Amino acid sequence: MSSPRANRVPERIKEIIAELVTTLKDPRIGFVTITDVRTTPDFSKATVFYTVLPRSGEDADPVGDGADQQVAQEQTAEGLASATPLLRRALGGRMRLRQVPTLEFVPDPVPAQGRRIEELINEARGQR
Repeated sequence: MSSPRANRVPERIKEIIAELVTTLKDPRIGFVTITDVRTTPDFSKATVFYTVLPRSGEDADPVGDGADQQVAQEQTAEGLASATPLLRRALGGRMRLRQVPTLEFVPDPVPAQGRRIEELINEARGQR
């Protein structure tokens, strides 16, 4: 059974990081949504899960084969990695923790898994 604090801290980190990411000026960072935060029991490390949407416009992929998504994912990962010290420092200023957790940004696998399941369902329907 987890303590109320063990549930509150990751949720608060998620709120703060989501707000801070929107203020970043790095052009590599696309439209990011923070989907989940998981911390170690001692709050020394926080794994931040995110999704990213590719930018629409002139450079959008006309074929729609997912190349835009892959490029947006890679560029956003680079941008978040370079902004991690800034985000951690800002997080430390907003939270009262003995030790500010190290941040690790990880693309959330759930949307890709959902797309794959949808593809499999569509294949199964077509083979009836």
